[in-house]
Amino acid sequence: MAISIITEWLLALLIISGSFFGFTAALGLVRMPDIYMRMSTSGKGATLCCGLLLLGVAILFQDGRVTARAVAAILFLFLTVPVGAHMIARAAFRTHSPMWNGASMQSPKAEREKDD
Repeated sequence: MAISIITEWLLALLIISGSFFGFTAALGLVRMPDIYMRMSTSGKGATLCCGLLLLGVAILFQDGRVTARAVAAILFLFLTVPVGAHMIARAAFRTHSPMWNGASMQSPKAEREKDD
């Protein structure tokens, strides 16, 4: 089974993009000041990382069973990671985990009215 040049470039793009999002998720865990921002960056970054890498696996193997498993895993990730991140952030909020000093609980509209 020979892989065409376009497929190789697509695989390289998917793997590099997925790795980039994985790196930014890890960096967000280290650099963000509070748990709420950490959950946001790690949830979104890890979901995109795993989704892109699994898409690359599905394209690389070009087998029906592998593709079905990769698509099922991607759907599972897109359904469960945001819910899990929300539940962890909610638990942190209910246990009065401190927020970053620069964070605001007001809506953007209320902040604009306050500034005027």
